[in-house]
Amino acid sequence: MSVKASGLELMLKKLELWRPLEDEDRKAILALPHTIRSVDPSIYIVRQGDAPTHTCVLLSGFAMRNKIIVDGARQIFAIHVRGDLLDVQNSFFGKADHNVQTLTHCEVAFIPVEAVLQIIFERPHIGKAILYDTLVDAAIFREWIVNVGRRDGRTRVAHLLCEFALRQEVAGLAGRCSFSFPLTQEQVADCTGLTPIHVNRMLRRLDEAGLVVREKRTMHIKDWEQLQKVGDFDREYLHLDALHRDSG
Repeated sequence: MSVKASGLELMLKKLELWRPLEDEDRKAILALPHTIRSVDPSIYIVRQGDAPTHTCVLLSGFAMRNKIIVDGARQIFAIHVRGDLLDVQNSFFGKADHNVQTLTHCEVAFIPVEAVLQIIFERPHIGKAILYDTLVDAAIFREWIVNVGRRDGRTRVAHLLCEFALRQEVAGLAGRCSFSFPLTQEQVADCTGLTPIHVNRMLRRLDEAGLVVREKRTMHIKDWEQLQKVGDFDREYLHLDALHRDSG
């Protein structure tokens, strides 16, 4: 049975990575009330301290989660790609505990929080798929803590490149060895806990080792296997095998 066209096809595709859905579930997702907006770079979709009104789905472009401390320093702890649900966690809270901000020009679907909560509780398969999605987000956060806290500078940058490449491949945006890389050196520094100068040095070292080449906003990986080794990268934390689990 076919389902009605909607602006939420990417949300449906992402959720079906985690759990097979029935046709009625697919229809319910695509029928969710939503508004699609174009959002310029560096705009806050969610601000820390705000009361959440919408859950958002990234339809194009790149976004980030971050927190800013009292002296103005920023820590980025997630980069989001097309199809990602940006702030389901905040839907359960009365107040957002972190920022969600665009990195590039984006198209974003805004779904009222009440509609998201209703579909989670009324349709168990959808609720479980969204739970998987938030748990994978948490696994990524944990890996980023390890990356910043326990790996050296070159390994941190290499790990970030591996994750970004693989997640874009899964999202159908690019191949893992040639992909869009919109982050500035300052933003990479805020992801990895390094300084922009140190990031520049680490990228140059990876280039000199024949592992990557950056051309403007495109990153080319020349030796995927070696970059994974340098980055201490194990894809297990991304849980990309979830689709093959028991559907019960």
